[in-house]
Amino acid sequence: MMTHYVYILECGKPTYYTGYTLHLISRYMLHCSNKGAKYTKGRGPLNLVYVEEWPDKSSALKREYQIKKLKRKQKEKLIYGYTTTI
Repeated sequence: MMTHYVYILECGKPTYYTGYTLHLISRYMLHCSNKGAKYTKGRGPLNLVYVEEWPDKSSALKREYQIKKLKRKQKEKLIYGYTTTI
């Protein structure tokens, strides 16, 4: 059984990029070499700040979509486990 990953990268701005992959390390390396996604090109340095594992593609893609719809503060709560009051 393959593991499916949903991940969040923190870009240099800082902004967040959420993605899906079967091969987490190689996908992260592609992002870092400016070949991973249009959004992450030129937005380095990139840090992998959050990862979830899913047993199937369908579940992983649904979760990716949910995370992409979150607002910045909601993503920070997910990533870092806290909320900001500002």
